[in-house]
Amino acid sequence: MRMMISAVLVFGLGLSTASLTGCNSNSKTAAPAGDQPASTDGPDADDHAEAGDDHSGWWCVEHGVPEGECALCDTSLVAEFKAKGDWCEQHNRPESQCFQCDPKRFERFAARYEAKFGKQPPQPTE
Repeated sequence: MRMMISAVLVFGLGLSTASLTGCNSNSKTAAPAGDQPASTDGPDADDHAEAGDDHSGWWCVEHGVPEGECALCDTSLVAEFKAKGDWCEQHNRPESQCFQCDPKRFERFAARYEAKFGKQPPQPTE
């Protein structure tokens, strides 16, 4: 009986950890990718963008662009970028969002973040 309880606890812990980690790109389909922050609670509500892999806010921390424009998280956007000729084959992302080819491209997105939140955005992690 003790082994069964331990197994259930280990499974539950593993399941909890799995649900809290990783990229959950489906979460942004639940809310429109508008200009409103995900949370308005507390004095640090605008810091939601620094939460890591939470895709419910306006900013994609991993890739350094607004969530609604992040083709790396929302692959349904890929065809649209490719149709416009905005695609970096080498890095498999929109050319306009390819900071690996030209790091200065991030400045355009950073300016939008700063205009919205009054501070510099976090640096992309990917």
